[in-house]
Amino acid sequence: MTAGKPLSSAEMTRMCFIFLLISNAASVSTQFNGYNCDANYHSRFPGERDISVYCGVQTITLKINFCPVLFSGYTDADLALNGRHSDAQCRGFINNNTFPTAVLFSISLSTLEACGNSLVVNTAYGANAYGNMSLVQIGNVSGYIDTPDPPTIISYLPGLLYKFSCSYPLEYLVNNSQLASSSAAITVKDSNGTFVSTLSMILYNDSTYNQPLSIPMAGLALKTRVFAAVKATNLDKRWNILMDYCYTTPSGNPNDELRYDLFFGCSKDPQTTVFENGKSQMGRFSFEVFRFVKHRNQKMSTVFLHCVTKLCRADDCIMLMPICGRRRRRGGEASLDSPPAASGNAVITAGPIITRSDETPVNNSQLG
Repeated sequence: MTAGKPLSSAEMTRMCFIFLLISNAASVSTQFNGYNCDANYHSRFPGERDISVYCGVQTITLKINFCPVLFSGYTDADLALNGRHSDAQCRGFINNNTFPTAVLFSISLSTLEACGNSLVVNTAYGANAYGNMSLVQIGNVSGYIDTPDPPTIISYLPGLLYKFSCSYPLEYLVNNSQLASSSAAITVKDSNGTFVSTLSMILYNDSTYNQPLSIPMAGLALKTRVFAAVKATNLDKRWNILMDYCYTTPSGNPNDELRYDLFFGCSKDPQTTVFENGKSQMGRFSFEVFRFVKHRNQKMSTVFLHCVTKLCRADDCIMLMPICGRRRRRGGEASLDSPPAASGNAVITAGPIITRSDETPVNNSQLG
């Protein structure tokens, strides 16, 4: 091209093509924003091949190719387990040390239903724990990862959905060592300063509270009595445990809308017995196991136990307990100048308790 000479039609076309390539490259670079993505492979909407599922011995790991997610107009914060977009614990995290960049999700088998994952128990013909071929119970864990729906009538962004599932022998999922018991740290202020105590709930076979609950492979028979104890660490004799409210859900999520109360205030399930509450550094109760009707098409049902618990000063616990059936004695009334000393509430969880519905109840202490 000579200076001052007009460009030919071919030269102008070539210049426009080069400009277009540069513009597209800049656009793709901006879109992928420094993540490990290749525009030649990842300038597309997501597909089934973009999720990898690893069914581990302790956790289920989900790995999603993040580049097509970016291309679709979303960020990693838009992906969540089972539609739980408002719960930070149900979101994944970015790993930009791989190619392509991935979003990772980790699901612990001990709390596998915490983010709405589904546990369905089926019977199949296969090898049991002893290597013999027989009918065995299989627990199938499944769920999905999706993007939120916009608050508008229409959207030009595609809705993303990734499904996953893992199957385990039920004997493995409900083995005594896998029975989960969550704990919660609770902070208490008193005249000597502030201290932290850890609350936990443990399930037992019988009223001696010596043998942790053992669930057979086939599950517990309905109406088997289970014994629960709430304990605390780092407490001196001035403080006791007070269980405000204990209830059950079919999932490990304490906020599950479907729940059945065991005791709350003066209301108590007829099959529930409270042995100790607010009077010592342990809370103890028992109840008969049942099945949730929502599991009507399954041979087994999952039951998770939750307790809303607090610590109260030993002398003040009585003032925080409900008055049921009679007036409290005047000597137990609190002074307006000295409100009862107590911590905030903590929710602790134990389970899953697996129940079956095809056999008559037995004494739980004989199971194992």
